[in-house]
Amino acid sequence: MTEPRAPQPRIPTIDLRPWLLGGPNARAGIARTVDEALRTAGFLLVTGHGVDPGLRSRIREAARGFFRLPPAVKESYAVKVGGRGWLGPGTEANGYAEGTETPPDLKESLSYASELPTGDAEIDAEWFLPNTWPAETPELRALVETYLGRMRELSDLLLELLAVALGEEEDFFTRHTTHPTWGFNINWYPGRDVVGEPEEGQFRIGPHTDFGTVTVLDRQAGKGGLQVHTDEGGWQDAPFDPDAFTINIGDLMARWTGDRWRSGRHRVLPPPADLPAEELMSLVYFYECDPRTTVESVPAPKGKVAHEPVDSHTYLRAKLDTITVEP
Repeated sequence: MTEPRAPQPRIPTIDLRPWLLGGPNARAGIARTVDEALRTAGFLLVTGHGVDPGLRSRIREAARGFFRLPPAVKESYAVKVGGRGWLGPGTEANGYAEGTETPPDLKESLSYASELPTGDAEIDAEWFLPNTWPAETPELRALVETYLGRMRELSDLLLELLAVALGEEEDFFTRHTTHPTWGFNINWYPGRDVVGEPEEGQFRIGPHTDFGTVTVLDRQAGKGGLQVHTDEGGWQDAPFDPDAFTINIGDLMARWTGDRWRSGRHRVLPPPADLPAEELMSLVYFYECDPRTTVESVPAPKGKVAHEPVDSHTYLRAKLDTITVEP
């Protein structure tokens, strides 16, 4: 007998068109809804974003061609977490970020990041290196680069909305994204017919929170899919809308708001036993800020906790290192 599906948490859907085109009352109502959602779950759905669904489908089709290649071919593109290339099986365990010794995540990823140099040799050598594009899937580069341009625009728009929801000037966050870092993962979640039987406590992605400011997720529905954790309901299936992006905030944003907003805790379930061939693919854009940004908590009454100020990218690097599975 299959287990009943978990209830869904209260995560609102925000139509961005009234935010862009509506009057003050409409914008104020959206800002209130966003504030409330980020206090409770750290997640939103957004529609009205204008990103072509066909583009997302074409990226998945091209990436699937890469992931289906023999491991020996993919190995030439292998990198560690934070690199630009292929993250193969066993290289990442997101549960480590919470101090949980989980088995490695049951996924593979193609990983990309910002590559436009700043002119600062030290920063560029760590954060703005060239991306790697598999020769076996030449169509992937143009598709991904188009998508990344749209993600940058959408992320800045979301940060402007978040600033207003926080009761600050619209550029409160985007004044720190003139030359930001970001990461982009195409996550492939093969079925049990590929990965075998999961180990105890093993997930497609283990329980964790993201590390940056906002994450823009384009996901597929599946039984072994995304779950969100809230204090009220524990682990619950994330709501799904094929037209919407799933948005969550990360640890830097939570610190910035003095824990007024929570970094959205989530996981991706293992491939289900009763659907052993279920294959899902997610497009995940992690937005951050300019290197050497000092992230300082907003004071009370907006903020609840006065965290020690941190250098954004010292903080991010330490977080990336925690989820790396050493050989």
